[in-house]
Amino acid sequence: MGWAGHRPGRRMCCTKESTRVYSVSFKNKVKFRCTSKAFLLKKAKHRLTETGYICALGCEGVQKSWMAKPARSPTAEALPAAEKSRSAVGSGLRSLASAASGFLDRWSVVGTGVSRLEKTLGDQFPEGEHYFGLENFGNTCYCNSVLQALYYCIPFREQLLEYYANYRNPGDAEENLLTCLADLFAQISLSKKKTGVISPKRFVHRVRKQNELFRSNMHQDAHEFLNFLLNEIVDILEKEFSTVKDSPESTSPGGVANGEVYHLANEVRREPLVTWVHKNFQGSLTNETKCLMCETVTAKDETFLDLSIDIEQNSSLTSCLKSFFSTEILNAEDKFFCDNCCSLQEAQKRMKIKKAPQILVIHLKRFKFIEQLSQHKKLSYRVVYPMELKLSSASDDVDCEYSLFAVVVHVGNAANHGHYVSQIKSGDHWLSFDDDSVDKIQESTLQTFYGSSREYSGNSDHGYILFYESVAKS
Repeated sequence: MGWAGHRPGRRMCCTKESTRVYSVSFKNKVKFRCTSKAFLLKKAKHRLTETGYICALGCEGVQKSWMAKPARSPTAEALPAAEKSRSAVGSGLRSLASAASGFLDRWSVVGTGVSRLEKTLGDQFPEGEHYFGLENFGNTCYCNSVLQALYYCIPFREQLLEYYANYRNPGDAEENLLTCLADLFAQISLSKKKTGVISPKRFVHRVRKQNELFRSNMHQDAHEFLNFLLNEIVDILEKEFSTVKDSPESTSPGGVANGEVYHLANEVRREPLVTWVHKNFQGSLTNETKCLMCETVTAKDETFLDLSIDIEQNSSLTSCLKSFFSTEILNAEDKFFCDNCCSLQEAQKRMKIKKAPQILVIHLKRFKFIEQLSQHKKLSYRVVYPMELKLSSASDDVDCEYSLFAVVVHVGNAANHGHYVSQIKSGDHWLSFDDDSVDKIQESTLQTFYGSSREYSGNSDHGYILFYESVAKS
């Protein structure tokens, strides 16, 4: 099974599995190192030759297509004497930050000078915006792709930064996943540079510490990580609210940044806490079941943070959603127990959106479990997703018009290995975030991620998680 982060032709990679090459500046010279376990033991290095980059561990070489790309740090010949000194000092600080654990580690930013992306955007670079790649720690592309999508979910980012500014006290606050995420977002937002590469090492370490599912070097699922992250943030906010409410020193619980505070009615009943995660991502569904014998309708509401949609070959997101909300007949072994009839009866069942979320996250179910093989198979079906989405036929909520702003793409033909990248709209531009690489793309490029019209195709880049933001009606 191949390494989850290996993408031929996209970055320098050793030909051996589970290895990767990074360019680093050392004494004003660009060298290369491999992050494989063997490198950590032998401290081997890559050396530059006329034919390509050679790994001292015995790898045959690295992707030659990457040689034309500029290294992150300029070479000594391109710098004046004063700049050489500053580059050497900065490189030493970054090396120290990479080696240490704690505060300095999370503030290590790689990259100097004007980036290629800045030159590409020029005067069209959005004011106050930052475009930073995230370092990959072997198999953390699933994490990087989701983090980028969440960062450019503007309401979520703003509220997380507000939480960081008002309620984050580094002196006595207990570190958790939320504080690590807030630190990472603040690091990007407060950076003096417009572009660069940031190491989310502290955040990834916290994720692996809290959930053993993400501790291995195996390929992980980006959707599972998104669900884990959002639910974990909600749990932390609810715990913090409960702590503040029960504290005798708390005199103004209404100021907690978790969201609206619901006061007790006659000190008897408290409404559920609504955090800013709920405000952004949570919607509600109504599940209606109608008995075909007595025509009694039973309705049950349930909340969701994303919708997981079954897909079909050569279809569209609109048609898949139509199937998701279509009426289903319950009969034979699936009969419904009607409380009014006190027996099993045939029934009609359907779902509709009762309250639409501000940010609609749609998960395309591309991984199907095959019982005969006892394993998951990736469905490369072609599913066209629109830039503008309307849910009027499936919802009672009048505010159901959305605009696409992010797509998490799975690259690969199998379910147990591959890679994740994000395509994100920022301002008037679409950008591709591929771990530590950020490039401007055309909007038409999104069509290449619809999927394959044939089962076996050379195209393995498929849209997996879609992020839509609510559009205010004029």
